[in-house]
Amino acid sequence: MSALPAFSETAERIRDDGHAIEVARALAADFAAGAIDRDRHRRLPAEEVERFSRSGLWAITVPREFGGAEVSHATLSEVTAIVSEADPSLGQIPQNHFCLVDAIRLVGTREQQHFFFSQALNGKRFGNAVSETGTPNSKTIKTRLTRTPLGLRLNGRKAYSTGALFAHWVPVAALDDDERQVLVYVDRTAPGLTVQDDWSGFGQRTTASGTVLADNVSVQPLQVVARHRLFEPPTIHGAFAQLLHSAIDLGIARAALADLRHWVRERARPWADSGVDRASQDPLTLHRIGELVIRLHAAEALQERAARFLDASRDSDASEASARRVTEASIAVAEAKVLTTTLSIDAASVLIELAGTQSTLESHALDRHWRNARTHTVHDPLRWKYHAVGNHWLNDAQPRRHASL
Repeated sequence: MSALPAFSETAERIRDDGHAIEVARALAADFAAGAIDRDRHRRLPAEEVERFSRSGLWAITVPREFGGAEVSHATLSEVTAIVSEADPSLGQIPQNHFCLVDAIRLVGTREQQHFFFSQALNGKRFGNAVSETGTPNSKTIKTRLTRTPLGLRLNGRKAYSTGALFAHWVPVAALDDDERQVLVYVDRTAPGLTVQDDWSGFGQRTTASGTVLADNVSVQPLQVVARHRLFEPPTIHGAFAQLLHSAIDLGIARAALADLRHWVRERARPWADSGVDRASQDPLTLHRIGELVIRLHAAEALQERAARFLDASRDSDASEASARRVTEASIAVAEAKVLTTTLSIDAASVLIELAGTQSTLESHALDRHWRNARTHTVHDPLRWKYHAVGNHWLNDAQPRRHASL
């Protein structure tokens, strides 16, 4: 078991949307400076994560009623993209934290909301222990929360637990005795809970998305949230999660394009047949870059549009009109995710193509953009985004309700 995360008992408070963007930009400038070194040596960003959460940015979705800034989804998306452009591992680590704060907002009891929102406002971090391996599909859960004569006990094994290593609370997805899905917010120091640093992905190398083991962990009722209620009646929880993933990919694309701009202007040589003196004057290079820039602007526009749909749905009730708004938001996010996914991968690849052979040298670490994009974008299958959008447009079909759409 790794050392427990650092924790300051105080955190700054973000005032509003503008303040959130300002703080994100300042932090990102610092985070970018060490991103290559962290990736190259897989140096886990414990210090950076502590600064990130202590800045108040991890609490920006807490409702105003409970003392939070309750920023717009557009602001949350842009904060995530800004940090991800600097270091997409740091952009991904709080993704699950925001989703687990959202779960408390949607289905937590009043007592749970007061307690866990206060924890977030004071700088405490929520990790993630949802996925499992060795199951028929990614949505199958074998982890169990059982009633015993001594109280509730949690047992199971989780994989891809992004954020758990840096967390103070590790929410674990499990089935209760009634076969209902629950989220168990486990104290990181709880006896029987082990967080293993065994993530070995070739990209997003410092997210520490390792294994979580729960061995007869004692649980109090306050820690148990009804996960089975997250999507019935329809809520924006799945679209919310996907918007953040899309923002991470947008940040990776921006980082790759920033390096592309520098290399074509300052380092790359023109092709001999082009008849120009500089790579930045090569007409075929300009055509390739123009295509990427247009796709970037389209992706940014769809990302902002999707965020507006989520804002419109956030406070919806259970009416039929509300269900339609949730569907519209889910489809809008799927459309944005298609563009940010393909753009992040293509921009990272075209960077190497146009920058030339010297750009492949390990000393430049330009391969990290592709590795990060390719690793992060397999989180959920893009092919099913196209299917959901097309099926809705043509047949008015409703998308499936889970955290992957």
